[in-house]
Amino acid sequence: MAGLHLEEFEPGTVIRHQLTKSVTESDNMLFSVMTLNPQPLHIDFDFAAKSEWGKPLVNSLFTLGLMIGISVHDTTLGTTIGNLGMTETQFPHPVFHGDTIRVETEVKSVRASKSKPDRGIVEMEHRAFNQDGVLVARCLRQAMILKRPV
Repeated sequence: MAGLHLEEFEPGTVIRHQLTKSVTESDNMLFSVMTLNPQPLHIDFDFAAKSEWGKPLVNSLFTLGLMIGISVHDTTLGTTIGNLGMTETQFPHPVFHGDTIRVETEVKSVRASKSKPDRGIVEMEHRAFNQDGVLVARCLRQAMILKRPV
């Protein structure tokens, strides 16, 4: 698997993920409809045109999922047991249709499990930027990660 084992995570390491994605109107509409989110700022062009933004905003939970999804191949693909939490989630700038998102991940801490010898907990800070380098999302993610098999 491409994901890192617990021993491969080093606090302070910053991973700049190669995968990027341009967010489409279809992405935003499909996600909003699939999650039963009727917020007109996301799905109603007329309503959004009258807002301070003048156009629809991409659903922030889509942005969060995209940010973490972009990171998976380089961090946790096949080595995670599960996410334990996402804290300090922030969306300092909106994402709009057509924005291209890139992500970087910084390893904040690593510790072995006290009760299960085959795993540990990694805390990572994910940061997403648009095509202009503006920070659009960040969060701290705590994940339970497998140790390298013996």
